[in-house]
Amino acid sequence: MKDLSERQAQITELLREDGFLNVENLAERYSVTAQTIRRDLNTLCEHGLARRRHGGIAKPVGTGNLAYRSRQTLFRGAKQAIAREVARHIPDGASVAFSIGTTPESVAAALLHHKRLRIFTNNLNIAMLAGTNPTFEVNVAGGRVRNSDGDVLGPGMEAFLSSYMFDFGVYGVAGVGEHGTLLDFNEDEVRARQLIHENSRTTMLVLDHSKFGRTAHVRGGQIGQATKVFCDTRPPELIREGLENSGSQLLICGEDEVE
Repeated sequence: MKDLSERQAQITELLREDGFLNVENLAERYSVTAQTIRRDLNTLCEHGLARRRHGGIAKPVGTGNLAYRSRQTLFRGAKQAIAREVARHIPDGASVAFSIGTTPESVAAALLHHKRLRIFTNNLNIAMLAGTNPTFEVNVAGGRVRNSDGDVLGPGMEAFLSSYMFDFGVYGVAGVGEHGTLLDFNEDEVRARQLIHENSRTTMLVLDHSKFGRTAHVRGGQIGQATKVFCDTRPPELIREGLENSGSQLLICGEDEVE
């Protein structure tokens, strides 16, 4: 499936906020023809990110997160920039725990040139990816698999993530509230993230700019609890001030890179 353009990704975020978008208004906003916008909207519908409606598009059916494969296409460049920076902070031979999510998966991909990493995860996508490096030792949680995202949830996941002390814990989040509260769509997702945080010497929160202000309903922790926060742009001022007061290190990724 073809990656989204930056404009298409922006339209997806606008749709999350407004619920319905009109072709003519979008054409005016981006100074392009209505035909160009219709092609963009057709692409979003093909990715399952929108539904066709007369004169424009509406949000897809459902109140949860977007499908995993659809999320992989959103802000891919930002995720890859974050992943490259995270990889520079993890040495060969380290033990690394990964939560679910497309940004942690991007980090796993960026680490494939490392050697002798010990990988621990409750996500099958990350496990299969990490397994392509013959020097890696890959450990996966056992239990019920959530088919939509390929993650393992439940008591087996909790026992697995509680059994080790990891050098690094890499985790993402569905959204961040205006005061830095971490938000997810599911209690099990929050529990996995919290266990990785509790059992890692260095914790790395990875998130692109779209997560700030994004709505999700399950609370779990604060952004400033992570040892390091990796993002592609500077967070909103209130969150940035909270990070400065918390002692968490903020790393802005990709600003000086040439794509």
